[in-house]
Amino acid sequence: MLLTYVDESYSSDAYYIAALMVPEREAMPLADALDTVVAKAAVDHEVSTTAELHGHDLFQAKADWAHLEKKPRVRIGVYNAAFQAIADHDVKIILRGVDVAGLKRRYTNAHHPHSIVLAHLIERVNECAASQSELALLIADEISEQDQYRSELGQYQKVGTWGYRATQITNIVDTMHFAPSKASRLVQAADLIAFLHRRRCSERARKAKGHTMDERALRANQKLWERIMPKIAHQNTWYP
Repeated sequence: MLLTYVDESYSSDAYYIAALMVPEREAMPLADALDTVVAKAAVDHEVSTTAELHGHDLFQAKADWAHLEKKPRVRIGVYNAAFQAIADHDVKIILRGVDVAGLKRRYTNAHHPHSIVLAHLIERVNECAASQSELALLIADEISEQDQYRSELGQYQKVGTWGYRATQITNIVDTMHFAPSKASRLVQAADLIAFLHRRRCSERARKAKGHTMDERALRANQKLWERIMPKIAHQNTWYP
């Protein structure tokens, strides 16, 4: 079984969802490794042992990490250690996104970006699981539209997804499960991945438009990302 942890990160311009596919034998070791990252931060920097590994909070010094506002290297070090923990385990990462501005221009009554990206993600998770002769179980961060996305997955399992890659979902079992990210280190891992992916995509887009960027920050984010790059099984963004 591939326990597949899902979380999203978005802006007004783009919407991304990450899936972290974890073989059941790796789930507890990876969760323990992430606990160790936080435990070390607790000893070294007076962070709570229950602090959430949340991408936005780590980058912006919010919530559990607010007292480290003037210590960006410490916060990035925690992010790096968490990514190294992910990289040290036998996992796969799926990344999907959509250009929200393009979606609105092309379709006057488009589905919500989350629904669209989730459908694309589900197709790729199903494909990845099938390629390993495995089944996947989806576990996502809690959101308000949980019933809708459970219903959509049920339809994909019965009659298939929509669009040019219409696929019947045969290797994702049961329904879509939701858990508060605070309670799951592995949902938190998916959040860390989704957040940095969106941030890097946004930085590249801004740089391409001629905006002045902090090159040191770009290099730091690239170095972080390189930790988990070998684990990425699929990555794509739809530009309608």
